[in-house]
Amino acid sequence: MSYLNEKVSYLRGLAEGLGMEGTKEQKIINAIIDTLEEFADAYDELESSYSDLKDYVDTIDDDLADIENELYEEDDNYVEVECPNCHETVYVDEDIFDDEDGEIVCPNCNETIYVKDLEEQDYDFDDDNDDED
Repeated sequence: MSYLNEKVSYLRGLAEGLGMEGTKEQKIINAIIDTLEEFADAYDELESSYSDLKDYVDTIDDDLADIENELYEEDDNYVEVECPNCHETVYVDEDIFDDEDGEIVCPNCNETIYVKDLEEQDYDFDDDNDDED
C-alpha cells in the first residue's frame, strides 16, 4: 500500500468518526474520499509502470552501449586511403589488402574501389605493434 493510500484510509476513518451518517455532507465527503482513493490507485499503477519502463529502458541503454562499444571500438586494423573516384578519405580494414581481387564500396560516392587501385597509393598501416625498428 502506498503512502497516498494510507492517507486516504486515514481520511476515510476521520470521516466515519464524524458521526454524520446519512447526511448530504457525509455523501460528499465519501465521494471525495472515493475519488482520492481512485487517484491513489492510479498513481500506484503509474508508479509501477514507470518503474518497469525505467528498468526496460536501462536494459536497452546497456545493450545499446554494448553495441556502440562494439561498433565504434578503436581498431588498429584500419588504413586511411583516398577514394580514387571521389577523392574523399575512406577507412578500410587492412586485411582487404591480402586479397588482390578485393573490392569495397566507397561510403561517400557508392562507387566500387578495387584493392589494386589502392595499392598504388602511399599509405601507412597504423599498427602500434611494430616495435621491431
